[in-house]
Amino acid sequence: MTSSSTTLSLVDTDPAELAVDAVVIGVHSQTTGPDATSGPAGTLLLADGAESIAAAFDGKLTETLALLGATGGPGEVIKLATLGTVTAPLVVAVGLGPEPTGAAPGPETLRRAAGAAVRALAGAPRVALSLPLPDDADAPAALRAVAEGALLGGYRFAGYKTKPQPTRREPVAEVLIAVPDAADQAARAEVDRAAVVAGAVRTTRDWVNTAPNELRPPAFAEAVATAARAAGLDVEVLDEAELRAGGYGGITAVGQGSEAPPRLVKLTWTPQGETNGKRVALVGKGITFDTGGISIKSAQGMWEMKSDMAGAAAVGATMLAVAALKPSVTVTGYLPMAENMPSGTSYRPGDVVTMFNGKRVEVLNTDAEGRMILGDAMARACADGTDYLFETSTLTGGQVVALGKRIAGVMGTPELCERVREAGDAVGEPAWPMPLPDDVRKGMDSDVADISQVNAGMDRAGHMLQGGVFLREFVTDGVAWAHIDIAGPSYHVGEPTGYWTKGGTGVPVRTLLQLVEDVAAHG
Repeated sequence: MTSSSTTLSLVDTDPAELAVDAVVIGVHSQTTGPDATSGPAGTLLLADGAESIAAAFDGKLTETLALLGATGGPGEVIKLATLGTVTAPLVVAVGLGPEPTGAAPGPETLRRAAGAAVRALAGAPRVALSLPLPDDADAPAALRAVAEGALLGGYRFAGYKTKPQPTRREPVAEVLIAVPDAADQAARAEVDRAAVVAGAVRTTRDWVNTAPNELRPPAFAEAVATAARAAGLDVEVLDEAELRAGGYGGITAVGQGSEAPPRLVKLTWTPQGETNGKRVALVGKGITFDTGGISIKSAQGMWEMKSDMAGAAAVGATMLAVAALKPSVTVTGYLPMAENMPSGTSYRPGDVVTMFNGKRVEVLNTDAEGRMILGDAMARACADGTDYLFETSTLTGGQVVALGKRIAGVMGTPELCERVREAGDAVGEPAWPMPLPDDVRKGMDSDVADISQVNAGMDRAGHMLQGGVFLREFVTDGVAWAHIDIAGPSYHVGEPTGYWTKGGTGVPVRTLLQLVEDVAAHG
């Protein structure tokens, strides 16, 4: 099942004269009190880009919007029938929050505003966005943010309903973005890039939102491999027999309880021409459904465990975008896939598993399965050779407890963790570095194996950190690495907000792409 798509284009026509179904403008809230230029506290301020619309309303636009309840709060959407004052039948004001002092709104503010407006306009085939864009060095990032927000806010998973839904309106089909010069090649390039990036995020969301009975490991592997071959990537898929023969003990152990056998998908992008010689490995957890295995989970909320493959979905979709963007750096993606099910053939607490790199792991909790398949994939990535290893997974509930639903946890090489944090900040996917304390590792000592899979006393203190400490065991010395725990940010269970819709979010595709391009540019 795939989502419907939205097309993007640039326009430099006066927004008041655009033949569209709606024109979106930005409004700020005024909270700083009376002054000579802004008016009293509580009034609305029109953002740049709304000048011609305001003139058509004879200066009464903010007053009218306020009567309709507009406050300018972030993401607020207010619709106003124009009654012929401008060409479009509808003007839509989207809140941008307080006006920044001496600057245009930041990229994430614009991204969320564009997403909220386009989602609210479902049913309108053609929409124009006339939002404030700076005319300085920040212009490319702002334009990219508006374009991404529009494409992601308009996302809707096709779903499985068999009857027509009379109240369900189709997403916006075409979005026009108002810019000073629609023929500017740099602006066009930003929109083209945004389309590729947003396409990868939407693909991730589609995979995460697919029903788990339709995306078991063999089907997921086939879907990723088919898309990757079409994109021009080199593809290798290991089936259960090859995994067993190759010594992938972690992937094999987790997958042996399901009748749908495990897979490992390897995707490679090799650039043409001169490079800086650096190699990047991306690893993503692909548990297509997680019951917890023998250490079974509670039934409440278990249906959300279809999203436990969000890391692999993000890595697979990122690789598709890499093939389109063609960075001058070699990038390889590793997607270990398994279904964690209880059965007579499941792996058990007390088992000792020999991993791909030869280390032996004592299993204490079969619900800590993600780290088992990731350990094998990370060890394989190091064996193949890499300079930077970025791994992402819905690994621990501890991430949600510590950092909430929007901020990922990052562990690994300190310098690379900081690089992940900066990349996340740049694209609107915040992440926060966390430590890997020695005492956490000591608590994972095993009496019978090289390491226990979790704390030997089943103590959940530092639960997120235990995952990072375990994964460190499978990274070769000299490889810079970062583990990005996206248990919270990868799946949104609340009402749509900004450019996030309910279900899969696509985090951290944009962060991974930012990191790949940063390595290509700076090593």
